[in-house]
Amino acid sequence: MIVCYTSKGWRVITQRAHGLLAGQICARWKPSDQPARWVDILIATTEHDDVFNEFEQKQLIDANGAPINFNMTSFDLEASNRLLDMSLTKSRYIALLISRHIAFTHGKDVDAKDFLHELKKKEKQWIREAGTTKDEIDQAYELLEFCDAFSLLICQEQIPPENRKIEISNGPDGQVYTFYQLEEALIVEPWPFEVDQFQINYEIRQISELKFNNDDAFRNALKAARVNTINLIISKAK
Repeated sequence: MIVCYTSKGWRVITQRAHGLLAGQICARWKPSDQPARWVDILIATTEHDDVFNEFEQKQLIDANGAPINFNMTSFDLEASNRLLDMSLTKSRYIALLISRHIAFTHGKDVDAKDFLHELKKKEKQWIREAGTTKDEIDQAYELLEFCDAFSLLICQEQIPPENRKIEISNGPDGQVYTFYQLEEALIVEPWPFEVDQFQINYEIRQISELKFNNDDAFRNALKAARVNTINLIISKAK
């Protein structure tokens, strides 16, 4: 989950809500520039964090009783295996993208070393079974990573003031993309999307309690929290 401290308490966005926002961004990519196996890429982008369900998982709070932000978590072997199993029942192509994402997020984690080594050995077989190529998977994953990065920046409210630009990520074309806020819109440069402007939305939960005795107490508060929908406009520079 993505957790931000505010004057009103904890502002929480679930991992799946973040994934859905990434999928909304991906869905608007210019058709002429969409990599092959488009539907698989769109599904992988939307579901890349689906194994992390805050209504079910453990270790939701830290030793001080505060909710754990996503970037404070370490490699979870059980969750990674479950996520891969979920993707393998859809397609080898999706599994390849999810495998790349696990490697991207945990590539420097010592605890993930053996797991990632085994994934690397399986990649050639999955590429063959999917009827694709390494270059094609590389390009497709760059798009997933771009959408994931953009969604995270938005969810964490990392939007600089005074029209200052911030880098999103490289796209599947190798181009570096940036964005900035102008009035009510987020301006992306260069513009990679199908239409000149579109709306995105995501859900947030606000929790006033600052400290929890256990995971269940936080989970109950999360379930009971009021849900607000945030709407934003992504636009081409005029």
